Amino acid sequence: MSLFDLFRFDDKRALVVGAASGMGNAAARLLVDAGAEVVALDLADMDIAGVASTVKVNMADKSSIEAAVGACAGRVDVLLSCAGVADGTPGIEKINFLGHRHMINLLIENGMLGQRSAIGFISSAAGAGWERDDNMAWINDYLAIEDMDEASAWALANGKADYFSSKLTVCMYVAKSAFELLKRGIRINAIMPGPTDTPLAQANEETWLGFGSDYRSELGIEASSPEEQAYPLVFLCSDAAKAITGITITSDQGYFSSGITESYPAAKDIANFLTGRY
Repeated sequence: MSLFDLFRFDDKRALVVGAASGMGNAAARLLVDAGAEVVALDLADMDIAGVASTVKVNMADKSSIEAAVGACAGRVDVLLSCAGVADGTPGIEKINFLGHRHMINLLIENGMLGQRSAIGFISSAAGAGWERDDNMAWINDYLAIEDMDEASAWALANGKADYFSSKLTVCMYVAKSAFELLKRGIRINAIMPGPTDTPLAQANEETWLGFGSDYRSELGIEASSPEEQAYPLVFLCSDAAKAITGITITSDQGYFSSGITESYPAAKDIANFLTGRY
């Protein structure tokens, strides 16, 4: 197999959850271009050239997820879990994580996701620092609750039904589940994007696109495009990444690294805080 072939998805079937806009939409289009049979899933209407089919799904509703999995019957080689919302959205803990986990479990139980398959999640720069002892303690308690609705109730009761908590949980879930999933032949990885110019970010522009704006201004660069984040996400699910699982790649244009090393001192405090250095 040539190096080029390793990056292709010919004869592979991919489900992209959250395909209507943003990074999920970019990833769906990229997979189509790379030869995959793409099934696009979202609650919103989808118009993506070249996809095999579209399926409506509400990631906050267990029955909707179960119906969507039934509608996607067949082998799944790639699952991209891209759907996500911002604080203030009811059911954020389900949409950003619990619903995705429920779908993964269903796909495995139904024999749809198995040997030589790959899962790609979208976390966030907000997920940095999941390795801190204080974060791992409560995330372990959270992940131990297997039922989607019971876990949601726990998150609400413990003040963890928010954006930051959901992204911390995604990162730890990816790391924690990698071993058991690989026993089944399934790889799982994620990206941790910095500011990205998506519709979701534009709706919260001051907070999401304002973060790191001084850093980008000094470098003369813009916030990432959805396509620039889709590239590493799709790569992690390609055959070229067969040796990689349980990893969350920080795709933040070097902001955290520059802060930790103080090559850009203005980012030091926030980078060290978010990554758990203090």
